[in-house]
Amino acid sequence: MMLRGLNYYAKPAIRQCSNTVGAHKHRRQLSSLPHHLARQNNGMVNIYLTKMPRPMPKTFNRLKKPINAEEDVASLQHVPSHLSYAGSKRMPITSEMRLVKPGEDAPSGIWPVFRMMDESGNFRKPDNSHHTNVSKIIPPKHHDLLQLQSALAIQYPHFKHSLMPSRLFQLSKNPYSDMPSLKKEEEDSDAKNTLLRAHRQMHRLRTMDTILHNAQRQGRISFYMTHYGEEAIHMGSASALSPQDVIFAQYREAGLLMWRGFTLEQFCNQCFSNDYDLGKGRQMPIHYGSRALNYQTVSSPLGTQITQAVGAAYKFKLDAMNNKEKQAAISIVYFGEGAASTVDFHSACNFAATLGTPMIFFCRNNGYAISTPVEDQYAGDGIVSRAPGYGMAGIRVDGNDVFAVHAAVAEARKLAIETSMPVMIEAMTYRQGHHSTSDDSSTYRDVDEVQAAQDVTDPILRMDKFLCHYGWMDEDAVASIGKEERAAVLRAMEAAEIRPKPKLDTMFTDVYQEKPPHLIRQERELRQYLKRHNITFH
Repeated sequence: MMLRGLNYYAKPAIRQCSNTVGAHKHRRQLSSLPHHLARQNNGMVNIYLTKMPRPMPKTFNRLKKPINAEEDVASLQHVPSHLSYAGSKRMPITSEMRLVKPGEDAPSGIWPVFRMMDESGNFRKPDNSHHTNVSKIIPPKHHDLLQLQSALAIQYPHFKHSLMPSRLFQLSKNPYSDMPSLKKEEEDSDAKNTLLRAHRQMHRLRTMDTILHNAQRQGRISFYMTHYGEEAIHMGSASALSPQDVIFAQYREAGLLMWRGFTLEQFCNQCFSNDYDLGKGRQMPIHYGSRALNYQTVSSPLGTQITQAVGAAYKFKLDAMNNKEKQAAISIVYFGEGAASTVDFHSACNFAATLGTPMIFFCRNNGYAISTPVEDQYAGDGIVSRAPGYGMAGIRVDGNDVFAVHAAVAEARKLAIETSMPVMIEAMTYRQGHHSTSDDSSTYRDVDEVQAAQDVTDPILRMDKFLCHYGWMDEDAVASIGKEERAAVLRAMEAAEIRPKPKLDTMFTDVYQEKPPHLIRQERELRQYLKRHNITFH
C-alpha cells in the first residue's frame, strides 16, 4: 500500500505529486529515506511500503515528563543533516554560525541553515557529529538562567559564542509586566526570566491568533492573519534587538510588537477598531503601529516598508556621524520571500549597500506567497544567496529555532553597527495557517503537508521539549500556560468589543497640522448626508 505515515526523518513540507491522487494513496517527497524503499517518478519520490508502525517517533510527541539526564538519548533522535520546510530543495544544516561578509567566498552549492536546537528540543553537537545528548537536569524550582546558560556552554562549547551574550539567558532588571505574579519568593526570578517570557509569549501569540481568527469567522471583526508556525522568528529576533531599533513589519510580525510591550488589550482594540485603537479605526485589523515602541505602522501594499527602512537606517548613520555619544540604533525590515520579487526589494538592497546603512533585511521564507509556492517564486537558492551580489553580509537560519534566530540577529545587529552596512537574514520556516481569513490554503497545498509541520517542526513544540528536558516545564505546566493565556485574551477581546467606535471627527484629523478647506468641506458634506438619512454616528 502507499505510505501514509513516516517514521523516517521526513521533510516537514510534504507535497503531493498529483492533486488527483486518492485520499488513501499519498505520494510524498522525503529528505532522508533508504533507497530500496523509494523510486523516482518525475523528480518526486514515491514511497511503497507493506508494513510501517503508525505512531510517530517518541521524540516527536510532547514530553509528559522531563527526560532523565542519564538516559541514552542517542537512541531517541538521530541528528538531521538536512531540512526543507517547503519546496523540493534540501538545505544542509550547520552548527556553525557564519555571517558571510562581502569579499568572502560564498558557500558552494546551497547555503547551509544555521541551527542550534533540533526538533527533539536537544542542542546540536558540532557538524559531522552523529548524535546529541541532553544536559543534566536543572531543578525545576530554581529556573536559574545563569545555571542553564553555563550548563549549555559547557556541554556545547561550539555554541559558547552564541550562548554567553544571549539576552534570552539574561534576567531583566525589573519584573516583566506581562509575566504572571508568582509566589513572593519566586517573583524576582520567574517574573524577570527572559527565557520563560519568550516561551510564554510564543504561546500567547498563538492563543491570540486562534481566538481572533475565530472572532473573524463569527463576523465580529472583518479580517485577520495568523502567525502559526513562525513564533520563534518573532521572539528570537525581538529579544536580540534594542528598544531604540526601529521595526518595519510586513504584516505577520505581531510577536515583535508583543515582545516590546504591546498589550493584548491594544491588539484587540486595533482589531475591533474602537475608540481606544491607536490608529483611530482607520486601518484594517492587524495593521498595528506604535510610535512609543518604535514599530512603524503596517501598510497593506507589499514591499513598501523595505525602502522606508533604508531611509530610517540612513538617518541613524547620519546621527552617528554627527553625534558620537548617541546610542547606536539600526532599522530592521521584515518581509516574505514573495516580497523579495518586488522592485522595492531590489531598490532597497542596492541603496542600502551603496549608502552603507546600518540595518537588517529579515526574510521570513515560509514557503508560500499567498498561494504561490517557492518553486514558482524563484529558480535560485532562496533569498540570502542574493546578498553577495548586492555587496552585503548574509546568513540563513532555521526560523523555527528561537535560539538560532536570536543568535543570528544579535550578530547581524552587531556587524551592522560596527561596519555601518546592511545584513541579510533568511529564516526558513513554514506557514501553518492560511495566508489570511480571505484565503483557503487547502485549495493549493495538501493538508497532510500542514499536519506534518504541526507534528514535527513546530517551533512551540520544540521549545516545550527543550524546557521539559531541563525540568523547567511538564505537560501540566504547558497546559496551565495555555489556560491562563486563553482567559487573558478572552478578557481583552470582550472588553474591546463593547467599546464605542472612534468619533466621526477623527476621520479628518492628523494628516495636516491645520485642517485644510477641502477636508472641512468633506466633513460638512458627510454630516449632512448622515442627518438626511437619519444615521446616528457620534
